[in-house]
Amino acid sequence: MGRRTYWIETLGCPKNQVDSDKLAGALLADGMDRADAADEADLVVVNTCAFIEDARVESVDTVLALADDRRPGARLVVTGCLAERYGDELAAALPEAGVIGAEVAGFASSVAVTLGRRSAAGAVAPDLDLLHLPRPAPSAPWAYVKVAEGCDRACGFCAIPSFRGPQRSRTVASVLAEVDELVAFGTREVVLVAQDLASFGRDQGVGERRIAELVTAATARVERLRLLYLYPSDLTDALVEAVLATGLPYFDLLLQHVSRPLLRRMRRWGDGERFLARIEGIRQAEPDAAFRSNFIVGYPGETEDDHDALLAFVAAAQLDWCGFFAYSAEEGTYAVGLDGAVAPELMAERLAELRERQDAITASRRDLLIGRPIEVLVDGPGVGRTHREAPEIDGVVTVPAHLAPGTTHRLVVTGALGPDLTAEVPAEALARCGSAP
Repeated sequence: MGRRTYWIETLGCPKNQVDSDKLAGALLADGMDRADAADEADLVVVNTCAFIEDARVESVDTVLALADDRRPGARLVVTGCLAERYGDELAAALPEAGVIGAEVAGFASSVAVTLGRRSAAGAVAPDLDLLHLPRPAPSAPWAYVKVAEGCDRACGFCAIPSFRGPQRSRTVASVLAEVDELVAFGTREVVLVAQDLASFGRDQGVGERRIAELVTAATARVERLRLLYLYPSDLTDALVEAVLATGLPYFDLLLQHVSRPLLRRMRRWGDGERFLARIEGIRQAEPDAAFRSNFIVGYPGETEDDHDALLAFVAAAQLDWCGFFAYSAEEGTYAVGLDGAVAPELMAERLAELRERQDAITASRRDLLIGRPIEVLVDGPGVGRTHREAPEIDGVVTVPAHLAPGTTHRLVVTGALGPDLTAEVPAEALARCGSAP
């Protein structure tokens, strides 16, 4: 009889991908092998997302599809944010998923899973802290590292603290040990993630923020270091300097809006003027810095003036990447009780207007790179990234197919199409362009 196999289907953000990687490491250590496809596995795990309604719908649809497609006798386990937030309701609604107390718990602080083994009646499954589990060797030359779980903030639209819990930071030593392990596997780029990355080290108002210290220490260990999800009020001078010293000047800022009155309704800090000043200051220090942000459209009370302010900010900031999302009323959040609901039709109009404007900005900024030299990490055959592109999120760079994954190369941009670039080795680029960049 062969070894039992597993398949993990991951939905949602990079933080969920880290959880899945850690769970995969535990399953491998437990003697299981990764299946080639979900319908060939003995154990199918769905790591769900529950951030907004669309994510919950996708999670449920995925569970139902895998329930139909799994092979006879295979277990289907639902975990992640949906299981954490709606465990009892999910168990009642999806009895075929096998969501029962001894088999599944959410990932807020731990996940209880009988690792590939059917437990005896009444047995208690192991309690696993995912932040500290080992992980398998990454299949790509980059990897996410989660440095904390949970969040201490109380943003009006966000339910994450209610099911992921308060922030719990790892020690600097444990994060660096994981970075060292990944580098030993051949990882060239490490991406640090957390719900509130810039607050790393300061939990429930206790302790000191240690993110700049961590960035500096990790930079000495890995070729490329990237940070995702920075709350703007915690983007200190020390943190900016630490990021610039990585040689990967990429800033993912969680702005959410720019109207000061609306941000106060969101229970958030800042305004467009402060955000623009911070971005401009970073660009003065490093003109090649890349910026990403996300914005919520249609939050209760958003006026036409608020929307116009956001449009003006998008035009002025010239961010490399932007995501725009329709407000989703989340049960138990502060915003659910607010007046001033924005009609869905108006939300859709505002979203379309913002996305059209940002798409043009992104395309324009990519066009400006044509003819320029770039440093590219090859992720896979014919595909790479510079410092401007976070993995799985932003555009990509099409590179010559003969360049080996996991290697870095000095190339020249020869074309741009929307968010994506084409680059070639200098000799080929010169032949195509007829002149030096």
